[in-house]
Amino acid sequence: CKMGAGMGCWVHGEDAACRDGVQGSSRTYEVVLGEYDMGAGEGPEQRIPVDPADIFVHPKWRSSCVACGNDIALLKLQRPAVLNTQVQTGRLPPAGTILPNGYPCYLSGWGRLATGGALPDRLQQALLPVVDYEHCTQPDWWGALAIRRTMICAGGAEKAGCNGDSGGPLNCQAADGHWEVHGIASFVSGLGCNAPKKPTVFTRVSAFEDWIAEVGDRGHGVLGCQDVRVLGHQGTRVPGCQGVRVLRVLGDHGTRVLGC
Repeated sequence: CKMGAGMGCWVHGEDAACRDGVQGSSRTYEVVLGEYDMGAGEGPEQRIPVDPADIFVHPKWRSSCVACGNDIALLKLQRPAVLNTQVQTGRLPPAGTILPNGYPCYLSGWGRLATGGALPDRLQQALLPVVDYEHCTQPDWWGALAIRRTMICAGGAEKAGCNGDSGGPLNCQAADGHWEVHGIASFVSGLGCNAPKKPTVFTRVSAFEDWIAEVGDRGHGVLGCQDVRVLGHQGTRVPGCQGVRVLRVLGDHGTRVLGC
């Protein structure tokens, strides 16, 4: 299973095959942070277990209809990650953000290097410009039946995601220089990973931030903040939240903070 960005004690990502049958599963799950070369133990890796009861699949996900969307899940780590130069928290884009056509973003993962090709040991990355909804839904591209507005298309014939990249993050740099996780790799074409006019399709994270916040506040702790409460407003610093600034304050003064 490949996972996307982390938020301190939480990881968001998805892989339909991994998540089916999670409820009541006797399997053992863990998240590996700081990984680069899966063929070698390099030292900075952190292996943190995840209880199957702490895997939250979107309620509208249907494994029989990947093109229906909602291809996202949240995992709560059994202990906080240790942040260092190799392990950092991800940052969510503002809710509802839609990137313009051609916006430069990067996919990273350990997926196949080509259709039917080898799986790499070392983490790969590829520049995948955004293909906007109007282009991606044209009849000779993916078409309107395969693409929802809760998705992002990116890449194309030259570079694309491939089998094994599912759940990997699509990172895009904001105007102020920081990086945001805008997408979670979902599916590619059955014609091949880099088929013409069939860009890689991602879950659009900015379409699911209300659900992410709801899961985090459903008695399961705070995303990235280790259950702190703040007496401040959006933009203020939060002690105990790894020194980052609050992105969202729900409710009134002193309420729980999500998405630090």
